[in-house]
Amino acid sequence: MPGTPGPVPAPVPAWGITLPLPGLTLDRHRRLVERLPDLGYGDVWSAEGGGTDAFTPLAATAAWSQRLRIATGIVPVHTRGPAVLAQTAATLAQLAPGRVLLGIGASVPAHVTDINGIPFDEPFKRTRDVLRFLTAALRGEHVAGDFDTFSIAGYRLPHPPARPVKVILGALRPGMLRLGFTEGDGAITNLLRARDLPKVLDAVGPQPPGKELVVKVFVCPTEDAGYARRAARPFLAWILNREPYRRFHEWLGNGDLLAETHRRWAAGDHPGAQRALPDALVDDLFLHGPPERIRERLREFLLPGVTAVQLYVSPPPDALAVPERLFDLLARLGPHGG
Repeated sequence: MPGTPGPVPAPVPAWGITLPLPGLTLDRHRRLVERLPDLGYGDVWSAEGGGTDAFTPLAATAAWSQRLRIATGIVPVHTRGPAVLAQTAATLAQLAPGRVLLGIGASVPAHVTDINGIPFDEPFKRTRDVLRFLTAALRGEHVAGDFDTFSIAGYRLPHPPARPVKVILGALRPGMLRLGFTEGDGAITNLLRARDLPKVLDAVGPQPPGKELVVKVFVCPTEDAGYARRAARPFLAWILNREPYRRFHEWLGNGDLLAETHRRWAAGDHPGAQRALPDALVDDLFLHGPPERIRERLREFLLPGVTAVQLYVSPPPDALAVPERLFDLLARLGPHGG
């Protein structure tokens, strides 16, 4: 019928880069941040484990660019108090109003207990409780009372964000994915193959407008496959033998592919666990090759329902030495294709 509106087109997924880039200290990122929007990137992401904290790179990005969304992917819920997380997100929102996305999650015991001395207790409940606290506090509500994993005597942000801060969850399996979409603003999933993504989407189900499903993908833009695999194996063997990721890949149906690396890791043979990772799996979890080839493989992740792709880029050493070469590599890798 004339005048009947057609279907609303799905939003174009955002492309983002995780900063700081490995091998490049934060103070050397300003020119890169200023160039990112012109290279096709709309997001800057950070994460927190055993190296750079999650929030300093985002504060620097907000100071260097007024065009980029800044996002954590993720901050562990055990290592900061709920009010401190709310304060930090609200402070960032003063620097980047309407452009802050707070990704929180359970993380892994190695980042919570082993290096911070904090018990990794009840990760699902802790994540749920922090999410509930944050969604209320960031709206300016007074929060008080007993949660399952902590109690709050009473807290209200003095200056809640004038424009909303989205809170999403680092989520690997159905329970956390559903929590992210029912009580939060969505989820970020991580370390999976493009062929695994439909199972995640099925677990999420119909997505209300405005919710986020972010996919983090690791890439090494080099034609030297041997170099890329050598660079990827230590990380992949370590993380795939963390219990949350082991269970994630078992749920995805990849248990048989990883059985030998799990056996060797449990026996204390960490080099053997690295060698036991099949080349094909390494290539699917840490994409490598010419930037144009990687870009085409990244498009396999942009299924309906995915709102953003977060790239963890491990550039070859020669690209880090010359800024213009690095910019060219990221341009060819990104959505505009150079």
